[in-house]
Amino acid sequence: MFFVDSHCHLNFPAFQEKQSDIIKRAENVDVMRFLTVSTRLDEIPALIGLTRQFDNVFACAGIHPEYASEYLEDDTVFEKLCSWAKHPKIIAIGETGLDYHYGTNESREGQRKIFELHLKAAKYTKLPVIIHSREAEDDTIALLEQEADKNLCGVLHCFSSQEKLAQAGLELGFYISASGIITFKSADQLRNIFKSIPVERLLLETDAPYLAPVPYRGKTNEPSFIIKTAEVLAGLKQMTLDQMKKQTTQNFFTLFSKAF
Repeated sequence: MFFVDSHCHLNFPAFQEKQSDIIKRAENVDVMRFLTVSTRLDEIPALIGLTRQFDNVFACAGIHPEYASEYLEDDTVFEKLCSWAKHPKIIAIGETGLDYHYGTNESREGQRKIFELHLKAAKYTKLPVIIHSREAEDDTIALLEQEADKNLCGVLHCFSSQEKLAQAGLELGFYISASGIITFKSADQLRNIFKSIPVERLLLETDAPYLAPVPYRGKTNEPSFIIKTAEVLAGLKQMTLDQMKKQTTQNFFTLFSKAF
C-alpha cells in the first residue's frame, strides 16, 4: 500500500516544468497517486495533459469559488462539467464550493449559483465532488442538504472549518480531508475535530503548492510533504503510520472509484 495525495495543483506556476522532479520525490517516500485539481475550466486540457504524461496522476473538472464570477454569464457550465467528466482520467467534479473570506453579497450569490451547478453535475455524472468551504459553513450545509441524494458524495477538502460542517458532511456520507494545517501549532481545535472523525472517512492531501506542513512552513508545498500530515493524523487516531497509509488509501479508492 502507498500514500495518495488526494488534492494538489501540479499545473500551478510554482511547479511549471518541474512535475517530473516533484513526482519522483513523492514516489521516493511512497506517495504513488496524485489528484491534480481544477480551479478553472480552461485549466482542464493542461490537467489532462499531465495525466497523459504521468500514469499515476488523475484530474477533475471544476471552478473554484474564487473564480465563480467569471462563469456567471456562461449558460453551459453544467454541460461542460458533464462533458469533461466522460474523460477516463477525470475522476471528480471540483473543486467547487463557497469562500466568503473576501467579496460582497453579490459575489456570494454568484458562488452559490455555480456551486449548485457543480452539485447537480456530480449527481448526474455520479462522480464525487470536491468541496472548498471557507467562512461559509451554514450556506455550504444548506446547499449540500438541498441537493442530497444517493448519487451525491464527495469530500470536504483541506478541512479547517467548524465542527458543525464536519458533522453535516459525515451525515451526508462525505469524507473529510486533512491537510498540513493540522500540523500547525495554532490548530488545536482542528486537531480535536479530526480526533472525532471516523477513520473510514479520512483522506490526506497537500493542497500543494499551498499550506506546507511543519517543519516545511514557509516553503512551497509539494506531495512528498504529505508524510508529515499523515504522521500527525496517525498520532491523533492512535494508529501507526502504515495503518494510516493503508486506511486513507483505501478510503481514496472507495470514494474515487474511477481511479482504479
